[in-house]
Amino acid sequence: MYLHIALAPLISLVAGILILVVPRLLNYIVAIYLIAIGILGILHGG
Repeated sequence: MYLHIALAPLISLVAGILILVVPRLLNYIVAIYLIAIGILGILHGG
């Protein structure tokens, strides 16, 4: 049996729960997200 779980919604769910538990994590989660998107954009777009 093959179970496919999309990665983005799973990460969003975990991040949302962590932000509710520890609101200070929001800064780090947003920073990591922006850095990851930027690196992927540079590597893929170039």
